[in-house]
Amino acid sequence: MPTTKPTLELLRSLSDEHVLRALMAQRQATRAEIAAVTGLSKPTVSESVRRLDAAGAVVDTGARTTGRGRVGTYYALPGDTGRALVVGIAPEGIVAEAVDVYGEVVARAQAAVDRSPASGEVARALQRVAGGVGGPLRLAVVSAADPVDRRTGRLVALPDAPFLLGELDPPALLADVVEGPVTVDNDVNWAARAEHGRVARDFVYVYLGEGVGCAVVSDGEVRRGHAGVAGEIAHVLTAGPGGVAMPLTDVFAALGLRRAGSTAIDVSALLRDAERLAGALAQAVGGVLSAAVALADPAVVLLGGPWGRDPRILAAVAREFARSPRHVPVEAATVDDEPALTGARETALEHLRDAIVAAAPRQRPR
Repeated sequence: MPTTKPTLELLRSLSDEHVLRALMAQRQATRAEIAAVTGLSKPTVSESVRRLDAAGAVVDTGARTTGRGRVGTYYALPGDTGRALVVGIAPEGIVAEAVDVYGEVVARAQAAVDRSPASGEVARALQRVAGGVGGPLRLAVVSAADPVDRRTGRLVALPDAPFLLGELDPPALLADVVEGPVTVDNDVNWAARAEHGRVARDFVYVYLGEGVGCAVVSDGEVRRGHAGVAGEIAHVLTAGPGGVAMPLTDVFAALGLRRAGSTAIDVSALLRDAERLAGALAQAVGGVLSAAVALADPAVVLLGGPWGRDPRILAAVAREFARSPRHVPVEAATVDDEPALTGARETALEHLRDAIVAAAPRQRPR
């Protein structure tokens, strides 16, 4: 078959992308340094820098090299390149962060919400904290402790969800704050994404906290399902106290571990009595893991969340699950500090950098 040669426009575009990504990693660099990092020739880099400078996508910082030899000019991305908004919506409150193109959190705002808030309260708090981190904000990534409709980004009301907001609509609420797209997913999926590159490409992530959830990662991608609610394990049938079959969510009611007037798990009470409850909890969780492994065929199961990572619970679940006909290793999730926000932040940075690269050729000359 005849080969197709890349067009000059494509080659220029690829060169520009290499230069931009080098500056994202280096913060500032001379043309010679960019050439060394990217492997491009010095004339190719010089031409790319000239185009990007004319378009306003890179700027001369005013700094120069010192010492012998030809003086080099340091280039960088302009200060108004823009930031990404990262938002976490959870029972503990709402967090908003502005992340710059270098991955630094340059601003952060928080607001408390009730454990059983009305959607209007959360909507007002969301807009308030998002507007409090500065801008310009080119895009947003939102983590929510509720199921999310993958088509619309709206939160979905499911039975027995402990943090029920109704059909909150983050994309619409953030439309006046963010210039570009708003990506929304549930917190367990984001926590699983935070594990990407740290564990196997095929794993199941089970979150055990005030609520329970699961994310299936296959070939390095979170599988969200037709509507976006894959992994909602609360109603998976498993073994409750005495071996009685019941949905997972009912196990906590049977063990007296629900918060008063709520389906939320009382994590403090569970951890105080973890030695006595470990066997019953391991049996219930093990039943859910058997179903997950049968359907998803992961290499490993990760347990996250405040009681999922507890050594007593983790050890009990691993022992129980090892007795199953089909079992895989059960390990603690590696990211413990704000795992959902970590996954959302990393994705926001990736999207921000992609957006800057995509927009650069269309920038108007200054």
